[in-house]
Amino acid sequence: MAGYRDLLRTPGVGRMIIAQLTARFPSGMTSLAILLHVEQQTGSYGAAGLVLAATSVGQAAAGPVTSRWMGVWGMRRVLTLTAAVCTLAVLALGLLPLSLPGYMVCGLIAGLSTPPVQSAVRTIYPKLVNSSQLTPLFSLDASLQEIIWIIAPVVITLVSTQIGTTTGLMLVAIILVLGCGWFISSPEVGRVRIPRSRRAFGRVLLRPPVALATVLGFLVVGACSAVEVGVVATFDHGNLNAGLVLAVFAAGSLAGGLSFGHIPIGPWAMARRLIIVAVGLGLTMVMLNVYWLGGALFLAGLGVAPAFAVMFAITTASVKFSETAEAFGWAGTGQLIGAAAGSAIAGFLVDGTGGATGAYLAAALFAIVGLIVSVAFVRALPDLRHRDPSPIPDTEPVAVVSS
Repeated sequence: MAGYRDLLRTPGVGRMIIAQLTARFPSGMTSLAILLHVEQQTGSYGAAGLVLAATSVGQAAAGPVTSRWMGVWGMRRVLTLTAAVCTLAVLALGLLPLSLPGYMVCGLIAGLSTPPVQSAVRTIYPKLVNSSQLTPLFSLDASLQEIIWIIAPVVITLVSTQIGTTTGLMLVAIILVLGCGWFISSPEVGRVRIPRSRRAFGRVLLRPPVALATVLGFLVVGACSAVEVGVVATFDHGNLNAGLVLAVFAAGSLAGGLSFGHIPIGPWAMARRLIIVAVGLGLTMVMLNVYWLGGALFLAGLGVAPAFAVMFAITTASVKFSETAEAFGWAGTGQLIGAAAGSAIAGFLVDGTGGATGAYLAAALFAIVGLIVSVAFVRALPDLRHRDPSPIPDTEPVAVVSS
């Protein structure tokens, strides 16, 4: 923990971590807020699901695009524009008397304009700390983001059910404005300038570590989403045990990230972390007792944040600085698709098998496939134990031949 204290004493690091967590806090609230509001207005969970699908499609499509724009127009301009449009779309969802197509259009716009805070902050991090602190910083970031998924759903559910769904969406808009405003006004956002990328859009995915990070993010998030479906199916929506078990899962991830964040990242780092996740998720199928599930998911969680830390580090170390934002945009798209796929597959298995065990099976299979991928392509993963994990400079020395 002493290493993390030293890290947080580095000028700007603590401010960036807190500001970006605040700016990203609505990401843990928006889906639930939209679901509850549209279902209340239309009386249909199917309609609410269509609006959420439109929002997710918008987020997945826009992530790499808006992230790349930051290298063209600057971070502050892109973040300000997207935050403003997203806020207006959320307000429209909450305040306007819309039909289902209207809700879907507003949801799509909200998704397309989701501010690329995650890509921005992970582009800034290498400029705040020295190379030896970068891996622990990514681990700390991956761990602390669990706070969003522990607190945000509880807050928005309480507000939407006890006060009103319109108030819930208003709260999302307010936090979006305040959080993004704080992040955008931070000095570090103004000081770090992303060079314009010279490569064609999407070519960053041809770098094997970036492609692997995107695929592995899809699989790990897919596993986590399947777990959420399984827990809800096990305990029902209104049961307090569901929230407690999911909180234990997130707490395991937080503990794992803080405990393992100082360990240097080698080619086998991802496989070792995913073994923990796969074993923990496999144990969930033994019995559906609340204590057994809590213990199994805590074990699985110990590998989740460390796995994300590896993804962040190998992505950063494998691309030029001008490509980092777009690379993280693609990684975010992979995670969003994974969330949708994990939830959908787990839901079908729950319906097909008549029980929650099918969802846990889906979660375990996602993790096992991730483990297989990380082992099969281990040679494509960089060894960061004895090298600088910072991005590749955009200006490199040119060899001169003298006669």
